[in-house]
Amino acid sequence: MIDMIEKEDTIISEEEAAQYDRQIRLWGLDAQKRLRGSHVLLVGLGGLGAEVAKNLILAGVKGLTLLDHEQVNEECCQAQFLIPVSARGQNRAQASLERAQALNPMVEVKADTQNVESKPDEFFLQFDAVCLTRCSWKLMMRVDQLCSQKNIKIFCGDVFGYHGYMFSNLGKEHHYVEEKPKVRKITEEASDGPEAKKAKVDPNETTMVKKTASFCSLKEAFEVDWTSDKAKKSIKRTPKDYFLLQVLLKFRSDKGRDPQPAKFTEDSERLLQLCEDVLQSKGLQGDLLPQDFTSYCFSEMAPVCAVVGGVLGQEVVKALSQRDAPHRNFFFFDGVNGSGVVDYFGRNLQEFGKTDISANDQIKFKVQV
Repeated sequence: MIDMIEKEDTIISEEEAAQYDRQIRLWGLDAQKRLRGSHVLLVGLGGLGAEVAKNLILAGVKGLTLLDHEQVNEECCQAQFLIPVSARGQNRAQASLERAQALNPMVEVKADTQNVESKPDEFFLQFDAVCLTRCSWKLMMRVDQLCSQKNIKIFCGDVFGYHGYMFSNLGKEHHYVEEKPKVRKITEEASDGPEAKKAKVDPNETTMVKKTASFCSLKEAFEVDWTSDKAKKSIKRTPKDYFLLQVLLKFRSDKGRDPQPAKFTEDSERLLQLCEDVLQSKGLQGDLLPQDFTSYCFSEMAPVCAVVGGVLGQEVVKALSQRDAPHRNFFFFDGVNGSGVVDYFGRNLQEFGKTDISANDQIKFKVQV
């Protein structure tokens, strides 16, 4: 779909150039043109979905479809700033539409109130990127497989209490450009002298370097063989949220919902049992996650939504604009420690030049919440 956008040669009007002047100066006119030719589907208008919607609309995509069949409840009003307090009981996508559109009148924002589970395959193929939040494991697997076959960028994300994650699959070959300091040419006079040993990078000049990144499917990302010697050695540096996510997605599949504060005791007991089951099925010790993890994974917390939504929205922008290196392929945020980590997980990726688990791709940073 991105190749089609480039062929269409999207035109930026004077009004748009003024609106996006700061962004054009930041990542260039070509990148903004690709954004202006892109249509994005955002599923799930909870707290995380609102953050992602805001970031995509302000960035200046061509069109954004907000898809959610659920109604506004009290919890949603606490974490979702696009929905008015008076909209309780209304459809979440429709209730978010007015404020979302007001963020940027140049973006075509639409609301779809149908259940995403009932959508045919053809529905997803009209978009350049699909972002799934608050979705079932089965749906994520289906859409990921479908979109990867059609070169449509796929993103998944969720927030569970203090914890949040983002996953991206940009295809086997995602092309992008990255700005790098320009390397100075060595003159003949300096080639044999002391100057030849000095840094050859000119900090005052930059050049655009074309690069390619490879991604795997969501299914492959969760099918790491943890019984192999290489995987066992990597356990200590593996983000615990990678395993916590699988426990929470299993809970969602079994219960058809996320853990609820009103059912804290019941849901906590179920989470502990699922934790043991999931870890044992992978040949791992049941104590890999702390016993008190159930105290920190209920409801969507607005600050965590802001952090994860900021990263997720920026990754969609980077993928569509084909500007700057994308995160491969997970981002995990731990609000308890205020830390985030980018790490790569995959299976049978030797053909891409990667082993099962890559330590080189891991990036850690602290976030103040």
